[in-house]
Amino acid sequence: MGNICIIGPRASGKTTYLAGLSYFNDYAGSRSSYKVQPLNDDACQLVEMAENTILQGSSIAPTRLGDRIHTVDDLPYYSFQIEIRKGLFKPPNILQLNVRDYPGEVFEKILQTNHEDTIYTEFIDECLMADVEGCLLLFTEWESSKDAFYSKLLSRFIAMMDERDRLKNYRLAVAMSKCERGEIWPGRLDPETDLFGVYLKKTLKTLKGKLPPQNLRFFAMSTFGVLGRYDPRPNRIDDYGSGGRASVLRDSPRWNPYNLIEPLDWLHRS
Repeated sequence: MGNICIIGPRASGKTTYLAGLSYFNDYAGSRSSYKVQPLNDDACQLVEMAENTILQGSSIAPTRLGDRIHTVDDLPYYSFQIEIRKGLFKPPNILQLNVRDYPGEVFEKILQTNHEDTIYTEFIDECLMADVEGCLLLFTEWESSKDAFYSKLLSRFIAMMDERDRLKNYRLAVAMSKCERGEIWPGRLDPETDLFGVYLKKTLKTLKGKLPPQNLRFFAMSTFGVLGRYDPRPNRIDDYGSGGRASVLRDSPRWNPYNLIEPLDWLHRS
């Protein structure tokens, strides 16, 4: 049972994703059914966030660097046991997910190496330590203006993997999060070709050119999902408040996430 990192730029939905995964703790609305059991206090609080914040039509505050966050130990650390079932007669795949909720600012600092920045160096060390199986990398801004930035950032991250001798034994699940948006929902079935190959071409080329193909896979996922099978409108609206733009549920009773477990299942497979 190794660790899995979940990283991504600001506003990519990392905390909301973990809260949705925790809330749907016995879920059969995906290609794989699964059960999630929180193993520590931080993980239990995610369920409360889902019930008291997301289901009430509010958004979860983003994890940001600030006065109270100086080192990795100041960040929430979530631990779960997840049982993934793919059929009545197949043994379940059981994994323990241990993940720290890094602010997007830390991920984006990969291009601005500063060994005096404690939280940054601890972030890199923890992401690439020997017992980490791989990471789930969430992207949400798919506009072409971000493509060059993401490509450069990932080139540096992959170079760090190589420096730590992790290039051949580190899996990277790259996901387009918030895929409930109407512009990209149709591309969810083949995200490598129809999402990354269309919107983030440089990023796709960098990843495929520098990583072993068996250690790279692309996904599309949505914590909020759409309103229904025959109503593919996003079950999400943008709420503009004092903290800026935030995503909230449009219709709480119809909350049905998409593809939350598949990237974790692939990352954990031996």
